[in-house]
Amino acid sequence: MISLQFLLTALVVVCAPGTGVVYTLAIALGQGRASALWAAFGCTLGILPHLAAATLGLAAILHTSALLFAVVKWAGVAYLLYLAWQSLRSGGAMAITATRTRHDGIAIARRGALINILNPKLSIFFLALLPPFLSGNPASATGEMALLGAVFMGMTFAVFALYGVFAAAARNRVLGSATIMAWLNRGFAAVFAALGARLAAETR
Repeated sequence: MISLQFLLTALVVVCAPGTGVVYTLAIALGQGRASALWAAFGCTLGILPHLAAATLGLAAILHTSALLFAVVKWAGVAYLLYLAWQSLRSGGAMAITATRTRHDGIAIARRGALINILNPKLSIFFLALLPPFLSGNPASATGEMALLGAVFMGMTFAVFALYGVFAAAARNRVLGSATIMAWLNRGFAAVFAALGARLAAETR
């Protein structure tokens, strides 16, 4: 069940740059290592509802319901555009500044969780990813899905935390140039906006 093939597949998926990675990097550069770990935790936590949906078969309902899919999708698009605005706004929650201020870890984790919760494609993704690695025993399928999901979440947190730690280490160099900070803020805003546009174009 937890085979080398599953671990390699999960690692490739987790390492691929996506919205959660971008969010963790932005938080790490803007607020440091501790905040980056909160971001990684939040993004990981946001996977849980989708894993539960895939395990319980609710992902199939999301896949077949055009209205439900659209509601979740457009909420996700709006949230990504909000993060883009927060990157550009002076004093915004996502802005990279030279001033080190105290940040609320719970709020950082909550934003990270919402990024994944409001992505309807994740439930369908897990519904496709996990079943091929099950033993084929219907009696143990739910437990096996839960175990595979837990391993996937653990790998997600570890990889995102590493991304965050390395980005936080580069923070001091970034803070040395106002020009770099300005362009990074614009860059992250553009990436969040582009991710929002890509989500808007998604179909079931």
